[in-house]
Amino acid sequence: MTKTIENSLCFLVYHNDMQIGFARVVSDYAVYSLILDVVIDEKYRGKGLGKKLIEFINNHPSIKNTTKVLWTKYAQELYLKCGFKEEDCYKLMFNRL
Repeated sequence: MTKTIENSLCFLVYHNDMQIGFARVVSDYAVYSLILDVVIDEKYRGKGLGKKLIEFINNHPSIKNTTKVLWTKYAQELYLKCGFKEEDCYKLMFNRL
């Protein structure tokens, strides 16, 4: 887990001194930025914090001009509200060595 965090651009959401949200981005900082592990504590959902977190990520200076890619089956409605579109033209492939 430590290596994952060290190799990602991480975003944290706090309420007072308590962390209530997290997201991370893996990017080449030129073309693509993959948004991963977006989570808001259940007690704070429905307050627009997920949308604000995605907007903050989209506007972060180091990845602002990259194409953002989401790889998730969760919170589809949120991402559509944030301007993401579903694409059926890509196929996800894995190779674990």
